[in-house]
Amino acid sequence: MIALSLAEIAEVVGGQTHDIPDPSVQVTGEVIRDSREAGPGSLFAAFVGERVDGHDFARQVVDAGAVAVLASRPVGVPAIVVDDVQTALGALARHVVRRLGATLVALTGSAGKTSTKDLIAQVLRTKAPTVFTPGSLNNEIGLPLTALSATEETKFLVLEMGARGIGHIRYLADLTPPKVGLVLNVGTAHIGEFGGREQIAQAKGELVEALPAAEEGGVAVLNADDPLVRAMASRTKAKVVLFGESAEADVRAENVRLTDTGQPAFSLHTPSGASDVTMRLYGEHHVSNALAAAAVAHELGMSAEEIALALSEAGSLSRWRMEVTERPDGVTIVNDAYNANPESMRAALRALAAMGTASQAKGGRTWAVLGKMAELGDEALAEHDAVGRLAVRLNVGKLVAVGGVEASWLQLGAYNEGSWGEESVHVSDAQAAVDLLRSELRPGDVVLVKASRSVGLESVAQALLESGAQGVDAR
Repeated sequence: MIALSLAEIAEVVGGQTHDIPDPSVQVTGEVIRDSREAGPGSLFAAFVGERVDGHDFARQVVDAGAVAVLASRPVGVPAIVVDDVQTALGALARHVVRRLGATLVALTGSAGKTSTKDLIAQVLRTKAPTVFTPGSLNNEIGLPLTALSATEETKFLVLEMGARGIGHIRYLADLTPPKVGLVLNVGTAHIGEFGGREQIAQAKGELVEALPAAEEGGVAVLNADDPLVRAMASRTKAKVVLFGESAEADVRAENVRLTDTGQPAFSLHTPSGASDVTMRLYGEHHVSNALAAAAVAHELGMSAEEIALALSEAGSLSRWRMEVTERPDGVTIVNDAYNANPESMRAALRALAAMGTASQAKGGRTWAVLGKMAELGDEALAEHDAVGRLAVRLNVGKLVAVGGVEASWLQLGAYNEGSWGEESVHVSDAQAAVDLLRSELRPGDVVLVKASRSVGLESVAQALLESGAQGVDAR
C-alpha cells in the first residue's frame, strides 16, 4: 500500500485510535486479513467470522511486525477502532485509489472472469507495473484488499468484480471507480439467486453505468457476440468498444482454430493492425477471453503485435482452472475443479473433446469427471441433463458423475442421449471416483475434473496426480 500514517487512516475510515503512542507511524506494508501474513509495517483487518474472530490474533500480528489492527473493539494493542471493519476497509481502498495515478480496469461476467483477468494482467504488465486480483477475490473484502496492495509504481490496477444480486457491482465500483469497464457475458451462473438472465444483465451492467463519460476517458468494453451485453451500450456515457468474432466487433478474431493439443490459434484484428496468436491455454472458449483482454490493452495504448505476443506467452495464473498436467505414465489430468456453471461446463467439455483428438490417435480415451453445478434454482435439472447430453454428443469416452441427485441428472442426460453400458457411471463421492479411475486409466487417457466449488472435486485431480507420480497407474 502507499505509505499512510495511522492518524490519516483513522481520519479516512472515521475511526478512533487506541493504544497508539505515535499516530504519525506509517503503514508501509500490506493490508491483510490473514494473521499468518503479518509482517513489518502491515495493517491487520480483524474480521469476525463464523468460526474465527480476527481480534483474537491482534497480539500475534503486532508481535510479527504489524503497526496496528483495524478493529471493531479495543484489543490491547495499537488499533484503529471503527463501527464496521468491512466498511472501513472499503473507505480506505477508495482513498488510496484516488491517490494513485494508476488506470483502473474492472471486469465482470457470468463466466471466464478470472481467466480473462489473468490474461489482461499478463498483457498489461509487459507495458507497465500492474496489480491485479489474486484468484477470485472479487467481493466486498477481496476487492479492497487488492486495491490496497497497489503502490506508487503501479500503473494498471485490474480488478475482478463478482455479484450475487442487484447493487453489488454498483457498490464495488463506488469503492474503486474504474476508467475501463469490461463485461464478458451474461449466462446462467447464480441464476437461482438472481431469478433470470435479464436480472443478471441488469446487475452486470451496473459496471458500465459507473464509468466516466467518453470525454473524461471512460471506456466500456462489451462482448459483441452476446446480445444482452451488447445492449449495455445504451446504459453508459463511456466510449463503447466491441470485441468478439462478429464482423462488427472493433477487436475480433478470424481464422479461429485449435491445435492438435487443443490450444486456440487465431488472427487478432484491431483498429490499428492485425497479428497472429497461438495460446498456451486450452479450449476455444479462451478466444473470447483473449479478445476481451486485447480490446482493453489496445485502448490502453498497446499495438496488435505487442498484444499478440503477450497473449501467446500468457499462462494460467489461478489454480484449478484448466490446469493441464501429464503424468509420467502418459495420463493427462485437466483440473478445472475450482467452480462450474453451465457455460463453463460446456466450454470445458469442448476443450476435453479437442484434446482427445490427439490422445485417441495413441489409443487414449477422454474421461469427464463431473459434479454438481450449484445455484441454478429451477433450471438445475434441465442444465445438468443438458451437460450429460453434450458429453455424449462430443463423443467423450467416459462420463463419471459424482455426488447426489444432480450427478444422477448428469448421467440421466447421457443415458437419454444414447450412452449405454459403461460409457457413463454415477458414483457416490470423490473417493469412489478416484478408486474407479485408478483401476481403469491407461496411458494416453485425458481426464477432465469439474464441478462447483462446494463439491471439492479438486481432491480427485490431486489424488490422481499423486498416484500417477508414484507410478501405481502405469500400465
